[in-house]
Amino acid sequence: MSKDPYTSLGLKKTATADEIKKAYRKIARTSHPDLNPDDASAELRFKEASAAYDLLKDPEQRARFDRGEIDASGAEQQPERKFYREYAQKPDNPYQSGQQYEGFGDASDVFAEILRQRAQGGRQSATHGFNMRGQDRRYALEIPFMDAVLGGKTRITLPDGGVLDVKIPQGTADQQTIRLRGKGDPGFEGGPTGDALVTLSVRAHPTFRREDNDILITLPITLDEAILGGKVETPTIDGNVKLNIPKGASSGQILRMRGRGVKSTGKVAGDQRVELRIVAPDKIDEKLEEFMESWRKTNAYDPRKGIRI
Repeated sequence: MSKDPYTSLGLKKTATADEIKKAYRKIARTSHPDLNPDDASAELRFKEASAAYDLLKDPEQRARFDRGEIDASGAEQQPERKFYREYAQKPDNPYQSGQQYEGFGDASDVFAEILRQRAQGGRQSATHGFNMRGQDRRYALEIPFMDAVLGGKTRITLPDGGVLDVKIPQGTADQQTIRLRGKGDPGFEGGPTGDALVTLSVRAHPTFRREDNDILITLPITLDEAILGGKVETPTIDGNVKLNIPKGASSGQILRMRGRGVKSTGKVAGDQRVELRIVAPDKIDEKLEEFMESWRKTNAYDPRKGIRI
């Protein structure tokens, strides 16, 4: 390696041992060839960082590099000085085989070191029995409104021609992500398979709207139904039911149907809220017009009383 090891790790010469370790670990996690199989620049970045870490993790080697006694590849700058190589070949040298993890830190540090050894093709990657969980796969799926509130099943066709069966839980919310265990990428060296993460987008419904677990609808009623009241057929997510309209109902009035909303695991079933909207007849005949004129003469009222501009 000819590149300055500090530059390879994105550090200054004043970096602490802990900062060196963290910088290498970060690059190992993002640039390892197994995770970026078609990215030559990531592979080069990883190899340079690995070589830099090999040099700088040993305080003695780092000190010798800083003094100019060895270059970035570890080669002697002053061949006549052999004491380091003699020291390195001593049987009691902790950097001889088998003790590379000493002082390496937590489990995530060990993970980074194993990745480095694997990329270099070292013998120790096999002796440690390294395996890694497969990556998760992410999908986006649009589903019908009724499948979201009632639950259902659908299927995703994958680019390779395979299929992924998706069970939609009852009460699924818009943009909710469901996890399908073991439906991701296969693991490395016998590691567990990753999962499939499916983010669901709920399609709008022409009649129903949803607010948390409540269902909202706007229900048109006739002029006579508003005045006289009565039972009218009303759609719900479970089918049509009869709703009692009180006498003298007004547009904008909201009636609540308890327990007629969305049912989801761990939550109380929501309600259905029905907003009434009075719709005048398409055609006003003379009989109705005469009746209303007569009625207004003796029953006039001001629904806009109290409204100020």
